[in-house]
Amino acid sequence: MTDDLVPVPPQTTVVGSAEHYPEEGPAREVRVEGFAIMPRQVTNAQFAEFVTATGYVTVAERPLDPSDFPGAPPENLVPGSMVFQRTTGPVDLRHLSQWWAWTPGACWNHPRGPRSSLRAKDAHPVVHIAFADAQAYAEWAGLALPTETEWEVAARGGLAHAVYTWGDEPERRDQRLANYWHGEFPYLPDTGYGQTTPVGSFPPNGYGLFDMAGNVWEWTTDWYGDSRDNQPCCAADTYDPRQPGTPVPRKVVKGGSFLCADSYCMRYRPAARRPQPVDTGMSHIGFRCIRREGAP
Repeated sequence: MTDDLVPVPPQTTVVGSAEHYPEEGPAREVRVEGFAIMPRQVTNAQFAEFVTATGYVTVAERPLDPSDFPGAPPENLVPGSMVFQRTTGPVDLRHLSQWWAWTPGACWNHPRGPRSSLRAKDAHPVVHIAFADAQAYAEWAGLALPTETEWEVAARGGLAHAVYTWGDEPERRDQRLANYWHGEFPYLPDTGYGQTTPVGSFPPNGYGLFDMAGNVWEWTTDWYGDSRDNQPCCAADTYDPRQPGTPVPRKVVKGGSFLCADSYCMRYRPAARRPQPVDTGMSHIGFRCIRREGAP
């Protein structure tokens, strides 16, 4: 499981960006000690091994406490997760509810709901993973989750100032460099896109790491602040001000997913980041683990 970890050398480099979304800035120089990282996102097969060995139950499979969700309809107070659903045509991209649906019974081994399965998807990244689920797997494997800086340094593959994991130029029409949304979002993906792909389906970056751009978002240990200068000191500082009745802490996720479209969410770049509630694993949220130098 851990024999193929890829070393990332200690280095002083630049993370962040002032050229895209405001939460990515300011760009800054950082010092990172060496560590080793999984070359691929954790797969369904790997997560199944963990569940079989430990009996672990993911957050999406656990009963909900009504007191945690005041005012929620009773029919929604059942285990489940958020599932992406393609629309039948163009929609207002300001409203995520057009393509996300709360789906009772959706979880890591039933990714589209209780009647779905992982058939032929052993090598796909595991999804519907909440932060606690990723952390539990990492501890079982004798590893850890990366910080945002560690993740970004790994994703850059030695290209400190590059826009993408592969360089400064966007993907050409004759290239297939990452699993992000190609086509009209969220209703008309090009053939082969619009869903997860087996890990390692696209070329690796300069460190030999796969899917550091796209496929699924990946958890980091950092609390989310709305800029690189605003690093929250505690969970309470990360609550979403747009949802005052739902005080759920948020962590930084990185890397983008198969749902990142240039016309909507060009966040499959190393500097990109977004907040994710720690209790919410969706059908495009996964992870990978690291081992820091000197760790047992």
